Amino acid sequence: MPRMRAIALDRYGPPERVMRLAELPDPVAGAGEVVVRVAAVSLNSWDVDLATGATLVRLESPFRPKRRVIGSDVSGTVVAVGPGASRHRVGDAVVGELSAAGWGGFADLVVAREDAVVARPVGLDDLTAAALPQAASMAWQALGGAEAVAPDGSSGGSLRGRRVLIVGAGGGVGTFAIQLAKRGGAHVTAVERAVWKLDALAELGADVVAAGVPDGADSRHAFDLVLDVVGALPPAQAKELLADGGRAAYIGGSPGRIAQVLFAGARSGRQAGTDADPEAARHIRLLAAVPNRDLPEIAALAAAGQLRAIIDGPHPLEQVPHQLARLQSGAVLGKAVIGLA
Repeated sequence: MPRMRAIALDRYGPPERVMRLAELPDPVAGAGEVVVRVAAVSLNSWDVDLATGATLVRLESPFRPKRRVIGSDVSGTVVAVGPGASRHRVGDAVVGELSAAGWGGFADLVVAREDAVVARPVGLDDLTAAALPQAASMAWQALGGAEAVAPDGSSGGSLRGRRVLIVGAGGGVGTFAIQLAKRGGAHVTAVERAVWKLDALAELGADVVAAGVPDGADSRHAFDLVLDVVGALPPAQAKELLADGGRAAYIGGSPGRIAQVLFAGARSGRQAGTDADPEAARHIRLLAAVPNRDLPEIAALAAAGQLRAIIDGPHPLEQVPHQLARLQSGAVLGKAVIGLA
């Protein structure tokens, strides 16, 4: 039986201790599935959570990893098509996020539902494509989607003139969010505690860069949108930073922070329903991103040179454990990408 290289995960723990390069059987496409030869795959914080057995991960699988091969954001070429699959053909260049389709991206080959990948535009290289699916989609959806970021090249979207605060701006989501918010016409304040990343954030277009969150008591720092990528802000603090009618969107954070956000979101929703002035209500929510929904538009922007991926790499497949450890420590600016081509 043909065998491929893959990074195997057999137990929970620090990535460099529990992940290893292995040879596994080549995957076979089932009904409605495709097999993709992976040219590049990027790393996400979710991969760290799956490897280390974060609290929310252990709720699903308490004692050992549910998936032996993780990795979700891939770019590559279709090499096999299963029965009933009609969206892609052998030889098609594709990109996609596999978190809802079995993962498996840290390998030479991966099998997934055909709707988990989309066509990769001509002119978009594999490394850039692999950096996009999860991070850029989260940024896009948190900012308000196409209406907000004006992908058609108009003079700005619904963010025009709005003040946006991005907390944890030095990672994948943040670096894309800066660019998309500026495209939509917003004034962007980027906060990143790793001071060495601040110059890069300014180069991406952030109007203000800082190592700490502004004082919410200062009226100059009333934001229409607070995007907290890492769950750094207690919801009460985020609310203090919001202007009337503003909203805070959380993407990540500890289980405790996520619980706080869910409670605060439900409470702000009830208050908005009874407020005499609904426009003055301040909303807090946890982003529930939809994989791949906006990826064709995002990939088209990147292919046209209108959205830049900050890439750390490419690194070889065997370095996945080490690069996950770097990501966990905050040592990565933008997206760490593995190159297999």
